[in-house]
Amino acid sequence: MPPKKSSPDGVKQLKDALKRGTPANLYIFYGQEDYLRDYYLEQLKSQILTGGMESFNLHTFQGKDLELQALTQAVEAMPMMSERSLVLVYDWDLFKNEERREGLQALFGDLPEYVCLVFVYDTMEWKANANTKLGKWLKANGQIVEFRQQEQSDLNAWIRRRLKQKWDKEIDSATAEYLTFLCGGLMTNLGGEVDKAGAYARGKTVTRKDIDAVCDPVLDARAFQMTDAIGAGDYNQAMSLLGELLRMREEPIYILAAVGRQLRQIWSARLALENKRGASYLVQLWGMRGDWQAKKLMQTARRYPLSWCRMAVKEVQAADLALKLGGRDGAEVLSELLLTLANAGKGR
Repeated sequence: MPPKKSSPDGVKQLKDALKRGTPANLYIFYGQEDYLRDYYLEQLKSQILTGGMESFNLHTFQGKDLELQALTQAVEAMPMMSERSLVLVYDWDLFKNEERREGLQALFGDLPEYVCLVFVYDTMEWKANANTKLGKWLKANGQIVEFRQQEQSDLNAWIRRRLKQKWDKEIDSATAEYLTFLCGGLMTNLGGEVDKAGAYARGKTVTRKDIDAVCDPVLDARAFQMTDAIGAGDYNQAMSLLGELLRMREEPIYILAAVGRQLRQIWSARLALENKRGASYLVQLWGMRGDWQAKKLMQTARRYPLSWCRMAVKEVQAADLALKLGGRDGAEVLSELLLTLANAGKGR
């Protein structure tokens, strides 16, 4: 089962339509959460493609190869031994030119009752051109569904269900939040990491030690580990983590961006401490899903004065300029940054 929330309107309407057995004629699916999108596509398929004639009643197109005439023919094709047909179109620019817009508006305005037409945006970004007649029509009449990243409480519930159903294991909320922070909040990737932890855990409950043993951190989590190591005075560990990222062929500019974000968060945590604010302030400020990371940031910020935090952010800006100007090795720039932070930290 999927978590309960995504887009507050679009997904709810889609779920209600599926419960009633009355999917709409026209949908647009987009958003970061591929897992939920694919889940609901499968729900549409299982509900619409019945009677053993699935291959005749499912029409799938890739946008780069699609012409309006072919789409029109698929939409108008009567379903075979079934009440409805399903037409899936991936990554197609509906607003490419005036001819296409006019043709689509005519098609959409007279869709047969038996068709369910779904435009799926995966590699292409969905952009609704609201200034066109087609854009206004879609806003008023189309079912536009955004699949967003889930809130932490929903992810925790989903992780617990998955561990229980597949591995008969338990996990507490704090550990589930740590797993989400370490491996990212997108369910497509997170599901595999949950399964790793569930398969590895020897006890009835999945622990942080189990997660650290087998799960792969995302870039932001590794950057957090680097800055956390600096905060703990473990500069060798910070350099080791940097070397690991470089061996994984992560681009230096992306590593620097992630480190810079973490240092800005530490600075904001230090400012929060100075102004007697707590972890909840950081959760709201940075749009965090839970408070585990915020509490860890507050812990790190207590180790450093405001002057060090300010200096660290300025050093990141200088390193960013050095990378963007070119002429210097990215690994060298990042190594120098960590050494500068380490040397400044020793005198705190």
